[in-house]
Amino acid sequence: MNVDALFRPFSLKSLNLKNRFVMAPMTRSFSPAGVPTPEVAAYYRRRAGEVGLIISEGTVVDRPASSNDPDVPHFYGEQSLAGWKRVIDGVHEAGGVMAPQIWHVGVMRPHESGWLPSAPFEGPSGFVVPGESGGVAMSGADIADTIAAFGRAAADAKRLGFDAVEVHGAHGYLIDQFFWAGLNKRTDRYGGASLAERSRFGAEVVKAVRAAVGEAFPVILRLSQWKPQDFAVKLAKTPEELASWLTPLSDAGVDIFHCSQRRFWQPEFEGSDLNLAGWAKKLTGKATITVGSVGLSGEFIAAFQGESSHPSPLDDLVRRFERGDFDLVAVGRALLSDPQWVTKIRDGRSEQLHDFTRAALATLW
Repeated sequence: MNVDALFRPFSLKSLNLKNRFVMAPMTRSFSPAGVPTPEVAAYYRRRAGEVGLIISEGTVVDRPASSNDPDVPHFYGEQSLAGWKRVIDGVHEAGGVMAPQIWHVGVMRPHESGWLPSAPFEGPSGFVVPGESGGVAMSGADIADTIAAFGRAAADAKRLGFDAVEVHGAHGYLIDQFFWAGLNKRTDRYGGASLAERSRFGAEVVKAVRAAVGEAFPVILRLSQWKPQDFAVKLAKTPEELASWLTPLSDAGVDIFHCSQRRFWQPEFEGSDLNLAGWAKKLTGKATITVGSVGLSGEFIAAFQGESSHPSPLDDLVRRFERGDFDLVAVGRALLSDPQWVTKIRDGRSEQLHDFTRAALATLW
């Protein structure tokens, strides 16, 4: 297996990466009261010399119910931003490049601990799954304030010294809830029968982020068809529908589409082996990141349920990359359990790669 292609540099606007590997965002819940600790900073720093780009765990914007977990980090408030300043300074000192992922969870079920935010969960229509209420429908003022909160978080990311910013628009969270017809039953300008119409909220978030950071600062948007609420959901059933979804987001200012799949090798539509990242690049011309069980035998939802995964070859990944399907490759669990994973891949030390077990989720190694 020749992986040299994945170690070529990549540049886009002000972003300059030494290789094509990205540390995928992975929720860790090690930030009490939303404040990243020195241990969180050390966790990211350990990986900074390895990957081309680190994308942080999801970090929530300034809305009362943007989080469903008391230990998920905030990207607002003096103490939390000071914690993130410590993170990015450490990453830069180690020679790394990093983007925070800014996030609002939308309508969620309560945390297993019983913790609840100070206000009801909020979403496009108040549904936690289709047909089941779990929160409140956002007013026009709520929507405007949320869009502004994303813009403020992006501005803070640039001010603190981060190298790019990622907006979390995937996995059944707030922005994705607006995309999803099953949860978005609005009759105003943020609803609609078509995916293009329901992309308006996401596009306005991207526009606010772009306005806050300027044209030279890279903006990444994470998207997915599947949802943890329903693995079988497919927002775009054809390439034409996918284009109608992505084009307004691209026009709003997205530089890189981060296309989440549970397994990167699965084709998105019949008649082609292109995955979601491959189609996004083909339809928009924008750079893309592929992600989904890279380097491991099992997918990550199963990992949270206790299933172990073993190292797996990267031949198909390299084939797709060399064909031009995507520009960057996000790696999650393999890097979570082994900060040296990228170096071992580069050096051909496959016998030293680690299995992934659920125990890795309990530590910030």
